Parts: sequence; structure tokens; C-alpha cells
Amino acid sequence: MLTLDIFGFKALWSPYFLLSLLAITAVYFLITIKFRSMFVDSEPLTKKQAGLFLLSISLIYAIKGSPLDLMAHLMFYVHMISMAILVLVIPPIFIFGIPVWIWRKLFKVRLINSLFRFFTKPLIALIIFNGLFSFYHIPMIFDRVMQNFWFHAGYSVLLFIVAIFMWWPLINPVPEHQRLSGLKKVGYVFADGILITPACALIIFAPGSIYATYSDPEVWAQVMSLCVGPATFAGLSISGPELFSSMSLLHDQQLGGVLMKIIQEIVYGVILGHVFFEWYRKDKADSENELNQPTLKPSLIE
Repeated sequence: MLTLDIFGFKALWSPYFLLSLLAITAVYFLITIKFRSMFVDSEPLTKKQAGLFLLSISLIYAIKGSPLDLMAHLMFYVHMISMAILVLVIPPIFIFGIPVWIWRKLFKVRLINSLFRFFTKPLIALIIFNGLFSFYHIPMIFDRVMQNFWFHAGYSVLLFIVAIFMWWPLINPVPEHQRLSGLKKVGYVFADGILITPACALIIFAPGSIYATYSDPEVWAQVMSLCVGPATFAGLSISGPELFSSMSLLHDQQLGGVLMKIIQEIVYGVILGHVFFEWYRKDKADSENELNQPTLKPSLIE
């Protein structure tokens, strides 16, 4: 069985992508610390916000710049793990990593505010996110996207953006953008889980391998050439992803669908727990406020 080392350092660790993420991180800290005083109504950056932002950037690099990205081109189940992290794990972390005052500054830009107001409407957010996710995993679409660098990069960015829209009604930290009450949030999470199920079911219960990206040597060669670079791939004598894994294509595909569903259930379970705790805390605070309010005694009529 071959190892990933044959592809070289550049293909394994994507140094240019890493530099791009480091530049974004530098801009983040310059705005939130060094030049914060230039912005009206800005607030000090908290350790929690900085930590969450760094975690989100680290996860983005892990799934798109580390050897995990290369493995996702060799094994479908790794691709599905990466997708789950990209659209289910990173967006809420990223949302909380951005200070509220920055979100408010962004919403003062009319175009950004209009886009958020429209695309974060609960029904629209659910339909667009799950529609694009399911559309992406239609075999014909998936294979076409994977064979084009710009399609692949563009669709990944698009899925990440619509995932932020999908998460926004549930967890957004800007009070004036709150849309859903506690009970509605529960229904929203359940609806999201139901809508993503058909795509997972298609992958899990397909009678055979449905993606040419992993089963057709010519398509796989085109995908890998884009991933590691034409010159690097041309110098290698490899015929297909089966050289890197002992798992059959069908079992690899089924495992990918199952893992996607399991990760989704875990993440949504955590969010439901957060919603219930938030709901309980708010209800308890309201009850205490009612008990602490002075009662007015009716005056006696003489």
C-alpha cells in the first residue's frame, strides 16, 4: 500500500493556502486589537472570541490545506468528514469568533445587510443550504465539480457561506438579528436534519459506487492532477485510489454517508442542548423577575 509521501511537501501541506490564512488572521488581529480605536462603538477582543476564530482558521486549514485534503481525493469517507466539518462545525465557531461590533459594522453596508436579511430567513436558509448540499452530491455534478479547480474552490466557498446563513437564525450573537424563539429553534434543527437525510441516504443505500471521481481511473487521474499539480502527478506511476486503501469503493462510499449523518446528529444534538439550556435559563430569569416585582395591594374603600 502506497503512502501520501510520494506526492511531496507542497501537495501535502499547501504552503500558499497556509500563507493566505495567516494573512487573514493577521488582518483579524490588526482590526480587533491594534486599530480597534479607529472604529466607533468597538469593544475589546475577548480571549474566547480570539480562540474561536483561531480554531475556525485551523480547522479550515486542516480540511483544505493539510494531508486530509489530499486524502479526501483518495477516499470518499474522508471527503464526507471534511464536508461535515466545513458546513456543520466551522460556521458556528466562526460566527462566535467574530466580535459583535464587527458584525454590526458589516451590516451597515446596505448590500451585506440586505443579503443577510434575505438569506437568513429560516425557510430560505434551510432550502438553499440543503438544496446546494444535495445538488453537489448528485454524481454527475460532483464529478464535474471535482475535475475543475475553480468549480471545486468556488463551490466550497459557496457552501461555507450558505452554511453561515443556515446557522445564523439559530446562534447569531447580534440581538437585533434574532429571529427564532426557543421552540422554533428546535423545529428548525429537526427540519434541517430531515432535509439533509435524502443526500446521505442516496450515498449509503446506492447498490454500487456512484462517483467516477473514485471509480474511473481516467476521471480520478484528472482530479488528482488538479490536486497535486500536473507535473507531480505525471511523474508518478499510480492507477487509482485503491492503491492507498484496502477498503472497497462501495464500503468507502457507505462509510462516508454514515459518518456524515453521525457527525450531523452529534452537532445538532449539541445545538439542541444549547437551545434548551438557553431556553431554561431565560425562563428561569423571567420567573425570578416576576417574583421580585413588588405586588400592589388594593386600597380599602372606607
